[in-house]
Amino acid sequence: MHHLVSIEDVDMRYGGAAGTLAVSGLNMKVGKGEFAAVVGPSGCGKSTLMKLVTGLHLPQRGAVLVAGKLVTEPVSIVGMAFQNPTMLPWRTTLDNILLPLEIVEKHRHRLRAHKKEYVEKAEHLLEIVGLKGFGSKFPWQLSGGMQQRANLCRALIHEPELLMLDEPFGALDAFTREELWCVIRDLHAAQGVTIVLVTHDLREATFLADRIFVMSARPGRVLKEHVVPFERPRDLEVMYEKGFNDMVHELHGEIAKARVAA
Repeated sequence: MHHLVSIEDVDMRYGGAAGTLAVSGLNMKVGKGEFAAVVGPSGCGKSTLMKLVTGLHLPQRGAVLVAGKLVTEPVSIVGMAFQNPTMLPWRTTLDNILLPLEIVEKHRHRLRAHKKEYVEKAEHLLEIVGLKGFGSKFPWQLSGGMQQRANLCRALIHEPELLMLDEPFGALDAFTREELWCVIRDLHAAQGVTIVLVTHDLREATFLADRIFVMSARPGRVLKEHVVPFERPRDLEVMYEKGFNDMVHELHGEIAKARVAA
């Protein structure tokens, strides 16, 4: 398998030589087109992993490679979505989605001359996530779940090879969260984008991922790697099956042990 993401024996410390060691000896590989989930105790370095892969932080030791290139600066082939959609309140939903195109160099120079093409792409993404006709609305006119749907569109508009999701559904109610699991499941199937999901929700990880990485308490490292055995496409009904719940309980037990060992 060709690895799109490769983290090799990485140490990352905040605050200088005497600061907090967030991850140590971190190793992880994610294949092209794969959906990977990262779980672990609070403070285990999951968000640090996100920053390392996207080039927002550089490690003190080891190497991070994305698409075969050593990460030494912010990575342009990555789309990101976080728990808080942070949409700009003075821009319409459509203009919020188009925002990355004003920043990513590959698209920035084309945007003015090809605006219609990009607007059509944004409207297509809105339709995919169930927001057809909402492009002219402002963020304050959308519910939290609708804003997060728009946030996913914004993360995908520049056609990233890698999508990094940091607790993107954590602030939503259970029903909206499950709806968005199905949205991201379908986006992954349709676009073949590689996805790394950081989450505390073990059901979410098991429903969405091909592989789940369990991290230790700080300083974070990968304790165990699970291959999720359930065939795709997965329906929400799989969550009521014994095998699914057994896997969730196994993950829960591993994280509980990691917390005690801290």
